Amino acid sequence: MSTEKQYEFILTSRPADGVGLITLNRPKALNALSTPLFTELNDAVKAFDDDDGVRAVVLTGSERAFAAGADIKEMKDKQFAEVFKGKFLESWSLLTTVRKPIIAAVSGYALGGGCELALMCDIILASPTAVFGQPEISIGVIPGGGGTQRLAHAIGKSRTMELVLTGRNFSAQEAAEWGVVSRVVGEGEGVVLKEAIELAQVIASKSAIAVQAGKEAVNAAYEHTLNEGLRYERRVFHSLFATKDQKEGMAAFAEKRKPTWSHS
Repeated sequence: MSTEKQYEFILTSRPADGVGLITLNRPKALNALSTPLFTELNDAVKAFDDDDGVRAVVLTGSERAFAAGADIKEMKDKQFAEVFKGKFLESWSLLTTVRKPIIAAVSGYALGGGCELALMCDIILASPTAVFGQPEISIGVIPGGGGTQRLAHAIGKSRTMELVLTGRNFSAQEAAEWGVVSRVVGEGEGVVLKEAIELAQVIASKSAIAVQAGKEAVNAAYEHTLNEGLRYERRVFHSLFATKDQKEGMAAFAEKRKPTWSHS
């Protein structure tokens, strides 16, 4: 275990080979997302992204709350000029520029900014206790960290409209049925985190270059038309033929042995 940097609002560790873990740690505030917390989160994610020893990242909260929303106390007295000129919430989306896959392990409340944070991750695993929602309408605003956009991509216009305009929560089961989460794991404390770490280990056992290329290609599906996306995918696929891992992976398959990745 390497010594991890100490933070005030998050914990970082390496629970398995190639896996970095970030745990939101504001228990009294149910992991409410403040600017100082996001500054630390961005710093930790960037450190894992820059570390060749980490090939997949898991992000989690507590059993009671992944993150129960943004910190309203921090926001309530801000004026338009301050939030507009200060690019308030813009730094939240830095998470989406990370090249390595991020898996959210969600238990309990993932509301408002917490739901948006989960949606910024690449894969979401949910505990049966997970509760999602964008309740901002109830405090006189709308989602500001991507909720209206990422939910619409995931579940379509009509459902997103209903959730955003009523502020109602939705369950882990609904999230799975609608495609918001990959799957709901079994019941029990710590199960969702255990499953997320195991999933991260599987991803970390693959060629890091191929994994990052795969993430990039899937994300491109949301930015391009189908034809542009298919062309983009082919180009990324072709480019992997310049890697040692492609030669090793295909040779290992032909020779019926396990590949040894050099991540190069």
